[in-house]
Amino acid sequence: MTIFDPFAQPANDPLPQPAALILAQVSKTFLVDTKRIAALDGVSCTIRPQRVTGLIGPDGAGKTTLMRLCAGLLTPDQGRVTALGIDVVSQPLKVQASIGYMPQRFGLYEDLSVQENLDLYADLQGVAAELRPERYAQLLAMSGLEGFRSRLAGRLSGGMKQKLGLVCTLVRPPQLLLLDEPTVGVDPVSRRELWQIVYHLVAAEGMSVLLSTAYLDEAERCAEVVLIHHGQILGHDQPRAFSRRVAGRTWLVRAPSLPKRRLQRVLSQQPAVLDALILGTAVRVVSRDQGDVQAALAGLDASLAIQPVEPRFEDFFVATLKGGAGNAALNNTITLQKVNNRFAGQDVITADNLVRRFGTFLAVDRVSFRVRGGEIFGLLGANGAGKTTTFRMLCGLLPISAGHCTVAGVNLRSAAAAARARIGYMAQKFSLYGNLSVLQNLKFFSSAYGLRGAHRTAQIDWALATFDLEPFIASESQSLPLGFKQRLALAVALMHEPEVLFLDEPTSGVDPLARREFWTQINSLADQGVTVLVTTHFMEEAEYCDRLVIMAEGQVLAEGTPEDVRARYGGGKGSEATMEDAFINLLESNQQRSAAA
Repeated sequence: MTIFDPFAQPANDPLPQPAALILAQVSKTFLVDTKRIAALDGVSCTIRPQRVTGLIGPDGAGKTTLMRLCAGLLTPDQGRVTALGIDVVSQPLKVQASIGYMPQRFGLYEDLSVQENLDLYADLQGVAAELRPERYAQLLAMSGLEGFRSRLAGRLSGGMKQKLGLVCTLVRPPQLLLLDEPTVGVDPVSRRELWQIVYHLVAAEGMSVLLSTAYLDEAERCAEVVLIHHGQILGHDQPRAFSRRVAGRTWLVRAPSLPKRRLQRVLSQQPAVLDALILGTAVRVVSRDQGDVQAALAGLDASLAIQPVEPRFEDFFVATLKGGAGNAALNNTITLQKVNNRFAGQDVITADNLVRRFGTFLAVDRVSFRVRGGEIFGLLGANGAGKTTTFRMLCGLLPISAGHCTVAGVNLRSAAAAARARIGYMAQKFSLYGNLSVLQNLKFFSSAYGLRGAHRTAQIDWALATFDLEPFIASESQSLPLGFKQRLALAVALMHEPEVLFLDEPTSGVDPLARREFWTQINSLADQGVTVLVTTHFMEEAEYCDRLVIMAEGQVLAEGTPEDVRARYGGGKGSEATMEDAFINLLESNQQRSAAA
């Protein structure tokens, strides 16, 4: 596939290209719990054609509302939306016949095969029968799904489902493609493949793409970026132009005498530091201004080494949105009622030759590892690697076909219920009761965990205060912003102060500020003796782990500290290798070995 330059200008045409999208003073409000919420407030912007434009903003910024307005699925309260020269409000059906829109939860029919899903969407989009074979062949080849025509959609991996959703959106070639967070919940390899498809569509078909994402490294892949916050546009420019605005304020800090999580905590408490993020063996710092950060941090530790680094779009994003809020507002730690040191220095989770079969399919094939008390342990792998199945067996949510497993000293094969009483669990998808209020959910789950009387009341009060949920106490949980849904889910998981906390892709789809807050909280739990097992597709989050395993095809490919994994599998990049480099190299090498076998 031809490498596409996202910053290249479209070829000059005899006639100038009209704008793909124009929004002029667009406002949209919603009524939530008797309150009028402004999702968009006087938004104006022009999206140029034949390029990828990123729509970037934190949770609740208005990204999905803007997308749905552009697709003609919502009507603005005021203002004008024009797509491909068509007035969206007066001619929504004409617009919808000319664009493609892939929402966050694309409606695949999981009991239908890949081919049947394609046929269904071709019928819905009115694609002539004689045009289908060529279009199908093109799309399936582009997405790597050609060999899966007969497979049920429900049996595809998460990354393959996303690619099939995109393919179904493209059965009728649109001039404008709207993608609402298409890469959420998929592994780095699948993310890269999705981006290759998007680039190909722009280069080969002249398509215009507006793409929202929670991954700020993906903003760097866009020709232009629209930054939106609180329903207003903060800027519209090339990503490198945003990055230049924080030049002279970005640093890498190392202190060999301090563990990286402790170094991050120390740095984040310094007045001169706006943001501190673990990155490899160092901590990446954004300072509040361009002053001498070396002088400001002098005296923290004799081994401290500070070097300037080039700014990234994420640095600008965090600096702008975190701004004057201060570290305290975004770095709340969790203080448990008791510190759990019962398993200090011991193995809290043991997995010995775990096997899980689904009929004739071997999902997990003799997986073994150990997790020590107070450790943050990562379980990584591509979609379909078997990590979620392993995770669910360790939680006691899925029976073990063979092998041996203990959690908090309890054998899961013989006493799964006893083990679950010592476990806190936070699912990838919000799994609390959406039609119950925040308080009702806390009351229900505290009772389910066996809390009673004054202790139950005290724990509910602790959860509301610790996670800043008091303003939402009467709100239905399904109406909460994503970041607060995450807070509520974590509060519920910790109500009974478990010894082990299981986190299944806990920050999927969450913006970088909420992810930073979340990991500050998790680090504080580990410091208090809680053992944490986490799955994640954010490779930078793997750096927070003390140790990790990477899985593929139901087996463990690598195990060690993040530093060890990067050094061994970083593709010869040495200390400059990222966890994503190591992850992709490891999986590609495994695929090559499997193909050669």
